[in-house]
Amino acid sequence: MPHDTPLISTIVGGLVLAFIFGAFAHRLRMPPLVGYLIAGVLVGPHTPGYVADQNLAPELAEIGVILLMFGVGLHFSLKDLLSVRGIAVPGAIVQIAFATLLGWGLGAFMGWPTGGSLVFGLALSVASTVVLLKALQERRLVETERGRIAVGWLIVEDLAMVLALVLIPAAASIGGEGHAPVEPLSAGLNRLFGLDLGIGGMIAMTLVKVALFVALMLVFGRKLIPWTMHRIAHTGSRELFRLGVLAIALGVAFGAAKLFGVSLALGAFFAGMVLAESELSHRAAQESLPLRDAFAVLFFVSVGMLFDPNILIDRPLPILATIFIIVIGKSVAALLIVLAFKKPLGTALTISASLGQIGEFSFILAALGVELGLLPEEGRDLILAGAIISIILNPLLFFVCDRMRPLLDGAKREDVVADPAPDADAIAAQEEMPPEDDEVHPTALSGHAILVGYGRVGSIVGQNLKSSATPFLVIEDSDKRIGELKAQGIETLAGNAVMRETLDLANLSGARSIAIAIPNAFEACRIAEQARSVNPSILIVARAHSDAEVDELTHYGADTVIMGEREIALGMVDRLAQVHHESVPYEDRHGPDTIIPTDDPPPERE
Repeated sequence: MPHDTPLISTIVGGLVLAFIFGAFAHRLRMPPLVGYLIAGVLVGPHTPGYVADQNLAPELAEIGVILLMFGVGLHFSLKDLLSVRGIAVPGAIVQIAFATLLGWGLGAFMGWPTGGSLVFGLALSVASTVVLLKALQERRLVETERGRIAVGWLIVEDLAMVLALVLIPAAASIGGEGHAPVEPLSAGLNRLFGLDLGIGGMIAMTLVKVALFVALMLVFGRKLIPWTMHRIAHTGSRELFRLGVLAIALGVAFGAAKLFGVSLALGAFFAGMVLAESELSHRAAQESLPLRDAFAVLFFVSVGMLFDPNILIDRPLPILATIFIIVIGKSVAALLIVLAFKKPLGTALTISASLGQIGEFSFILAALGVELGLLPEEGRDLILAGAIISIILNPLLFFVCDRMRPLLDGAKREDVVADPAPDADAIAAQEEMPPEDDEVHPTALSGHAILVGYGRVGSIVGQNLKSSATPFLVIEDSDKRIGELKAQGIETLAGNAVMRETLDLANLSGARSIAIAIPNAFEACRIAEQARSVNPSILIVARAHSDAEVDELTHYGADTVIMGEREIALGMVDRLAQVHHESVPYEDRHGPDTIIPTDDPPPERE
């Protein structure tokens, strides 16, 4: 059996090099995705050495997009989507129109035809699904208001691009410039009944198919998919459950694309969203996480493969103009749009930074434009270069926005102080403005406890701290939990405890203890390390799921690490000892439990 097959060599070459350069980038305190992109450039056709299969890599990357959007849907309810429609729909439409206008202007300046310039502008207007979601997940913002607006904005962009992929061939065909097939259902009606629906009919058919897909998912999918997963879970087979999750994610996405003309990413998102109605959504997310991360890495590798470094030397000025539109033009437009809707400054900065890049839909539009003869090949190369560079610059854009926010907040407060006697209209307008829920202020507590995470474990710890009148605050990133905590009168900091700024706001140097109740051991280690470096005398208590995690957390400064599985086992041993032995005490020696006999009789069974 041959071992050097294109599929295996592409997966192995992409993942191995992505790991090496991703680890190297992380060592240099850069985002790992920069290493993934470099790995893609090295296995691409424009650099010497091994060349991965250029057809297989994008298809493998598409699986990552599907699983990523499926995972987002698992944490995103229909209520969340509808709650942000007032800003996501008009905001995305205005931002797409503005970026398209800028791209059209650049294309016209370089002498391209109108159709090609419009395709170029559209390609620059849509953000990458993978990059946006990766950025939100790294900052644990997906479940916040900012995250919901960004994801809703992304869904509107995807819907707009689905419509654009239908209209572009139709417009090219009408203009006599294209030769691609028109919308399939319209073409079928034309063959069967001689009905020429025209471009208006094709738009209507596309909207009908998308609406039909959404209706089927919301009416039937909300019952069928959770019911199917519950039936699979009752078999007791984890293997079947994991397979069922992947089958639903990939099957619904593929079926939506083939039957309804919906993008794979959008189909997967709705599949995850209807499965979120089930109590098994959390388990489904965990089961799909490893494959989701692996194939998401292949997405960045496939993007890197398309990049020709020579264009940086041959066409520097057009590349700078393209990057300016993507990184500056789109971001500023999004910032102003969100602020126009009277959203907090933190929300506006997050949205603007999230959209300052382009990705997979841009590549599809560029390929379609070249195929139809609308977009010159130079335009495709500029789009690819703009995508690569904007993806690399995106973490820097987040960093700049994070640094700008305190400065802008300070300027805002100075303006308020400078106007000591506002008129009645200004006061009324200020009262009508929604509260800035994203504003985070430092705590006034000292000698207190810090609780990181308020999930199943953290909520128990928190309630006990509250009942014992221990001064404490909670660091949490879920808007729903933050609202519940504030309703209970518990001081809460919205943010990610991995970020040093968040720990500083919690007065880590003045705290007596910190309880790290989040299940992510990697983040817990970073929190413990920072806590120990800032406050050497602080008590650090953490949770773990294995002996290896216990050792790692201890190494990074944790004083006490509770391993859930061991505590459950010891509790079971305790209860069994009450029935089968004349003793209750035992010793935990990280091995076989020792039961010490006593004279107390076992309790009677209830």
